[in-house]
Amino acid sequence: MSQRLNYFQVSAELSKKYMDYSAAVKKSPVVQEFGDLVDIRASQINGCGFCLDMHVKQAKIHGERELRLHHIAIWRESTLFSPRERAALAWTEALTTLSPQGVSNEVYEQVREHLSEAEISDLSFLVIGINGWNRLNVAFRTVPGSADAAFGLDKAGLN
Repeated sequence: MSQRLNYFQVSAELSKKYMDYSAAVKKSPVVQEFGDLVDIRASQINGCGFCLDMHVKQAKIHGERELRLHHIAIWRESTLFSPRERAALAWTEALTTLSPQGVSNEVYEQVREHLSEAEISDLSFLVIGINGWNRLNVAFRTVPGSADAAFGLDKAGLN
């Protein structure tokens, strides 16, 4: 099988603008609170090895507990997540796996109970962002770990 294109090089200007978008989204306090969980969960759902690898390493660098990282995939059964985190994870799943009926009232009410309107809106932009990155990296089969040095992810101590 041949190597797929490097979208980051081929579409350098668009890639930079998308990086700028992601950087702007990450300034939101709610995104700083839930960003690692959301990025990891969406990447798990979308089967994006590159993004999953990257965001697990970032979470470790940010001080996330290892057991919680293992429990993200089973967050509904786990006792390690707060009600706010559960609401953010439910919202992430709903926006990542849009059903033909859209986002249910039940999921919307759950997130609305724990997050403000501004937090829900900012969280939605985060979910949109990671889903876009997932799609790019899945489409072009970006190799997990291939950008560790560029993003300082070698500091995570995971290899």
